[in-house]
Amino acid sequence: MRERSHDILLGGEEMKKVISIGEALIDFIPHEKGVALKDVSNFLRVAGGAPLNVAAAVSKLGGKSQMLTKLGVDGFGDHILEEVKPLGVDVSKVLRTKEANTALAFVSLKEDGERDFSFYRNPSADMLLNASEIEEEVFVEGGILHFCSVSLIDAPIKDAHRKAIEFAKKNNCLISFDPNVRLPLWETPEACRKAILEFLPLANIVKISDEELEFITGIADEAEALNFLLQGDVEVIIYTKGTNGAEFITRERKVFSPSFKVQAQDTTGAGDSFIGSFLCQVAEGDNTLESLVNLPEEKVKEILTFSNATAALTVCKRGAIGALPTKDEVLTLIQGR
Repeated sequence: MRERSHDILLGGEEMKKVISIGEALIDFIPHEKGVALKDVSNFLRVAGGAPLNVAAAVSKLGGKSQMLTKLGVDGFGDHILEEVKPLGVDVSKVLRTKEANTALAFVSLKEDGERDFSFYRNPSADMLLNASEIEEEVFVEGGILHFCSVSLIDAPIKDAHRKAIEFAKKNNCLISFDPNVRLPLWETPEACRKAILEFLPLANIVKISDEELEFITGIADEAEALNFLLQGDVEVIIYTKGTNGAEFITRERKVFSPSFKVQAQDTTGAGDSFIGSFLCQVAEGDNTLESLVNLPEEKVKEILTFSNATAALTVCKRGAIGALPTKDEVLTLIQGR
């Protein structure tokens, strides 16, 4: 088996598709670090939004991905499509509207690369994606549906998520959920938590960071909080701990993989690139929940190592999509360890 290490991601006919649903927006990232948002004078414009970052990560690594969202009929919407089309993301079902503009997010970077956000979406085009615009044909070939919590606000897109999940389940797709907490988008922290807990049991795979765990579960004890997440249809938790590595957790076991030590420039999209890399590898395989839960430990470690390396390379550059590595770059980092 060893010599077949990382023949994952080579693509081929059998590779399943990762379908991302949710926001696609423009991130304005400051040229200088350690400056409060109100004092930033120069921004770099980059395409982003967590679900879009995930779709881009999958395609950049050689996988198959598709994006379901709605963009404004504006230059920012055009720019988003121009960024992800060359990577191979299927945007054939991305809709355009004149009713609202493409969402914008202004980011400020602290010295350590961590972020502060200010969002402009009142409403934004993505929020207007509605349930009737989700087509079952997208899910017929199976694969993985991935979503986040940013789009679970009280807007038409929340029902679009329900419809996508319904079609995904009907067609035996795996369902992946990254809560990706962004409190500035919510009226109250409680509203955010409530929406996450409403959709949590519908997922099969939940990716969560150590920074979000207590907020979402309301439980201070780590083991207890992680156990709480294994509810409903959830069978796999991907627990990311920044520089402290990541864990693959099921009801039966925990598999750990250390992170790679790099100089972080910008943590935007690190979690998205990690889960994108993880889902890309899962999509290549048998793609049943049972086979994923029962993957040999060696294989799980291999997948986590590849995902950790993908995230490590992503934080070395500014922006999310532009910073995404190729499969060869990831393998080079792993081999140099």
